[in-house]
Amino acid sequence: MSETIRENDDRSTLKTSRSSRFWPRWIPTSVDDIIAAEKRLLSVVKTGCVQEHVNIGSGPPGSKVRWFRSASNEPRFIHSVTFDSKPDAPTLVMIHGYAASQGFFFRNFDVLASRFRVIAVDQLGWGASSRPDFTCKSTEETEAWFIDSFEEWRKAKNLSNFILLGHSFGGYVAAKYALKHPEHVQHLILVGSAGFSSESDAKSERITRFRATWKGAVLNHLWESNFTPQKLVRGLGPWGPNIVRKYTSARFGTHSTGEILTEEESTLLTDYVYHTLAAKASGELCLKYIFSFGAFARMPLLLSASDWKVSTTFIYGFEDWMNYQGAQEARKHMKVPCEIIRVPRAGHFVFIDNPTAFHSAVFYACRRFFIPDPDSESLPNGLTFA
Repeated sequence: MSETIRENDDRSTLKTSRSSRFWPRWIPTSVDDIIAAEKRLLSVVKTGCVQEHVNIGSGPPGSKVRWFRSASNEPRFIHSVTFDSKPDAPTLVMIHGYAASQGFFFRNFDVLASRFRVIAVDQLGWGASSRPDFTCKSTEETEAWFIDSFEEWRKAKNLSNFILLGHSFGGYVAAKYALKHPEHVQHLILVGSAGFSSESDAKSERITRFRATWKGAVLNHLWESNFTPQKLVRGLGPWGPNIVRKYTSARFGTHSTGEILTEEESTLLTDYVYHTLAAKASGELCLKYIFSFGAFARMPLLLSASDWKVSTTFIYGFEDWMNYQGAQEARKHMKVPCEIIRVPRAGHFVFIDNPTAFHSAVFYACRRFFIPDPDSESLPNGLTFA
């Protein structure tokens, strides 16, 4: 069951994150602030949309993994945004990465909605979705938190066949979901996906040497203690928004690897990012269970490559810090069609850095849904195969 969000909607089932009872405005955010910031960011998108809290119940039926562990039995919600589309357009579901939320795709919604029915999702514990207490204690439980909650969202939305796109950590979740529920995924698009490298990789030797230093030991301890960037933002209280502003201005401005954000885009994205980062800690605490220090997957996707049942397209920016060579190695073991596309003038946030080329890559990846002879289509200019 889903409900459209209205200005005066009763969201009593969603906890606000007005942080401290002792300092009520130490962390100046709330669920209402997240929704409002999202609406402001989406104001630059011309395509009409519906923001929804999709009720996914209080736990997966019959599951022994309680990914909703909480003191109460209140229902949980996955927040998603569905954009207007042409009749019979294929459905494209987009999953954000770590320390992000669906609004990061704001530069892409208009163009993608011209061909797809686009649905962007905030994963459980992030963005405007419910933020249950995170009490997972293993990699298996943590994966179930995201995979099973997404599956409950799919059921509530009554989706059966869709193209699934995931960015970074969202790519890891999308891939794991497609491995468990391949019958629902028509095509998989992994953008700068995490999870293909492990500590056995050659490059991990550099991380091992760094961990042996005092700086490396401190950072590794913080990692294993689940110290996240969001904790720093919360700890700075009213100074948090300024730190976020400096980050977005640098990453998507002065140090951008591609198309710099306009002043309006930068202001709106900064505001939105702050509210999503400063809200109650939940899904962010997955990090140490999914990856070891250095972003090496504890259960690498490479080990499951031979079990892949869904055709896949990998998309990487030329300057992406995620190594596309992991995808190349996985492709050797896959028994389904697989392409690896690289996008120029783009880093890890390829869809922000070079949106035009990113859209071309997505349309090419999904060409079989639009043209009768997809094999006759050539790779768009500027893109390259790995």
